[in-house]
Amino acid sequence: MSDETRPGSAVRSGSPTRVLLADDHTLVRRGVRLILDGEPDLTVVAEAGDGAEAVERARAGDVDLAVLDVAMPRMTGLQAARELSRRLPDLRILILTMYDNEQYFFEALKAGAGGYVLKSVADRDLVEACRAVVRDEPFIYPGAERALVRSYLERLHRGEGVGGSGGGGVDGLPERPITEREEEILKLVAEGFTSREIGALLYISAKTVERHRANLLAKLGMRDRLELTRYAIRVGLIDP
Repeated sequence: MSDETRPGSAVRSGSPTRVLLADDHTLVRRGVRLILDGEPDLTVVAEAGDGAEAVERARAGDVDLAVLDVAMPRMTGLQAARELSRRLPDLRILILTMYDNEQYFFEALKAGAGGYVLKSVADRDLVEACRAVVRDEPFIYPGAERALVRSYLERLHRGEGVGGSGGGGVDGLPERPITEREEEILKLVAEGFTSREIGALLYISAKTVERHRANLLAKLGMRDRLELTRYAIRVGLIDP
């Protein structure tokens, strides 16, 4: 078995689920860890302060479940989920977030997450969500259930197949205006990283970063870094 597929390949029978917890707020991680470590079938074995670190920790250690915040530095939870789904397809992923947002919810599903839990009700829902995702069962909070029903009805109204998206984005949402790589670069640009620093983080050349940045400005109809930063805040890539 390769190193890329070893972590998270299967939850060990009779052993606690090994959890990776990623959130950029230490106090939040501490509180969530208390909740999870208080259960006999769950144990936090690794923590990360951003999405990129979460990917590194998941690839380096034996982890069954990754619990990811959405808004984190360097790489968001959704970006990390996409990366982890590609690299570790057997790893279970759960999004834990403050955002009661349909767009994020659908993007989380598209990224490979098996569940979406709001921090405001983590004390009530988090443990059961972890268990459900480990059983390979989806966990959906009540507001998201309404969003799924509404999306289903909208697709029926448009005459689309139940399983199709009619050429648009996931579950009837429009396709994102930028690519995943451009989204990664946009986030880092908004966080103040230079082209050279971004290139080092993403293992591409500074010249390639500059080309992506120029494409971003053209696609979004923007003029400079300030406008890109405002856009990144508006779509939730970074906190204001």
